[in-house]
Amino acid sequence: MKRMLLIPAISLAPSADARMASGPRCSRLSLLLVTGLAVGIILATTVRSASASAADDRKIVAALDKQYQAAVKKNDAVTIARILADDFVLVTGSGKIYTKADMINDANGDTTYQENDEDVQTVRVWGDTAVVTAKLWEKYTTNGKLFEHKFWFSDTYVRTPAGWKYVFGQSSLPLPNGAQ
Repeated sequence: MKRMLLIPAISLAPSADARMASGPRCSRLSLLLVTGLAVGIILATTVRSASASAADDRKIVAALDKQYQAAVKKNDAVTIARILADDFVLVTGSGKIYTKADMINDANGDTTYQENDEDVQTVRVWGDTAVVTAKLWEKYTTNGKLFEHKFWFSDTYVRTPAGWKYVFGQSSLPLPNGAQ
């Protein structure tokens, strides 16, 4: 009788082949679930970090552009040189082109600014590139002559190993008096 009880018990137990077949499936499923969860967490963290990073970059570039405009107003050639990329180019609405050397020389010239202030500033960031668009009010005296005008500009900044650098600027023609 004991034999009869043993035989059914043995026949009810899963065979080694059955255990081996179900084991890897279960392990593969577990591995797939864990991998999917890990990938999901990484993607969620990356998206959150990218959003926070883009917001931080916007703030940094906005402040840097304001620093640049303040440096122009004070004729601060050292700050201008620090912010501008070596291959910087500015194209004005009239088509005149300025380089980094031109901007530094202008800061060492005889222009005295009363105003050089941004209004309506917008900063957009795409990875390692940012564009600042703003309206600028300039009021200055050069060679004894007073100039005052407002114009729109776009300044392009690029992230470098040394931080954000102002690489390219383009301005509109001066706006008509009273224009917004």
